[in-house]
Amino acid sequence: MINIYNEITKQKEVFKPLDDSEVKMYVCGPTVYDYIHAGNARCFVIFDFIRRVLEYACYEVKYVQNFTDIEDKMITRANLENITVNELAERFINEYKTDADGLKITPADIYPRATEHIAEIIDIIKILIENGHAYKSEKSADVYFSAGSFKDYGKLSGKKLEDLQQGDRVDGEILEEKRAVSDFVLWKSRKAGEPYWESPWGDGRPGWHIECSAMARKYLGDTIDLHCGGVDLEFPHHENEIAQSECATGKQFTRYWLHNGFINIDNEKMSKSEGNFFTAREIADKYGYMPLRFFILSANYRMPLNFSEDVIKAAQNSLERIFLFSENINFELKNAKDLENTEDLTVYRDKFRAALFDDFNSAAAVSVIFELIKEVNTKIGEKNAGKKYLETARELYDEFCGLFGFTPEIKMSEISDEYILAQIDARIDAKKSKDFKTADEIRGSLKSLGIILEDTPSGTKWRREYI
Repeated sequence: MINIYNEITKQKEVFKPLDDSEVKMYVCGPTVYDYIHAGNARCFVIFDFIRRVLEYACYEVKYVQNFTDIEDKMITRANLENITVNELAERFINEYKTDADGLKITPADIYPRATEHIAEIIDIIKILIENGHAYKSEKSADVYFSAGSFKDYGKLSGKKLEDLQQGDRVDGEILEEKRAVSDFVLWKSRKAGEPYWESPWGDGRPGWHIECSAMARKYLGDTIDLHCGGVDLEFPHHENEIAQSECATGKQFTRYWLHNGFINIDNEKMSKSEGNFFTAREIADKYGYMPLRFFILSANYRMPLNFSEDVIKAAQNSLERIFLFSENINFELKNAKDLENTEDLTVYRDKFRAALFDDFNSAAAVSVIFELIKEVNTKIGEKNAGKKYLETARELYDEFCGLFGFTPEIKMSEISDEYILAQIDARIDAKKSKDFKTADEIRGSLKSLGIILEDTPSGTKWRREYI
């Protein structure tokens, strides 16, 4: 049983998908005009993690994440670079996938693009016009959704329509071509230098909000289980999705809404204009992708998260402790003996699952990993870790870190295992001959090549240095 904090009801609820055999999950993806930033990375890592937890709980998940590939920022940048919007989209979709691979984000089942679903978008707009929830401008091909026609408008964000409509008239005239300020565009008229498509209302392109309604409906049906995105999308994007979808189908659009919190930089909101803006690629180039993933998952997904150099370095240290534990188990298993009366480690699985199934509490689940590490390392130090005990620890480690997607990032090196082992043997011989200078030189030489040695009572361990 999984408890989820549902943003639309503002309370925890027992998760019950419409179909017991499959969870329908839609995540609002990036607008592909640039590299994803740290805030984007948090969104995509968080919902990848939630997908993994659902699968861990034995659900099949149909995971759809869109690419917004037509939008004002894209048009502006494409024109500046003298390329097509499609060329720009292709470039940054590929860059997104590079970052997603580095962050160990499981690929979506479907990556729909707005420009490939114009027919579906037009179909929904037609329905909305026919049932009185949308209207065409009298001056252009613009089509607007009438927010006031949906009695439940604001049920996600809590905003009141009457407040949003304040100031919709100036000197007795309606602003622009809309009937009310709260109305939003479904179809935009063609403008010079912009891509366009034919429609019953004239040449143009879709508005931002309508694309997600059309693509979610096509791939997941009229009602979906989970709709996810950053908290900044709650209003107006997700509020508008609800309105246009439910007015088009007459059915509940989404049963559970999940939003992740912002990432701040040094306790200030991330902003390009303030100069405290980082892309995921920039962070990964300096610290690696895995510390960024750990940093994101070390906190409650709904709360704001503060990024700084100190916290990302702390993430690196935490990961090193996790990965060294794995290597420690493998090393000890080589000569492990069968011992009686070693403790049952499976209690950690129960604690791990309890954390995950309580609104995807990744912070508590990470703590369980470190509790496991502390206990097993203590047993190893006391020489009380038998073979079965270590094998269980290995199993739990693989299970826990596999779910989190924690994978060592090793510094590139062409040094072969055979060379390393030969150097270790030479160092052992030097120490036996009390030639400690040579032994230290061998150790230092290997370290300069990214090879770390550790002397233990059971022999010398070695590993390749982590990023």
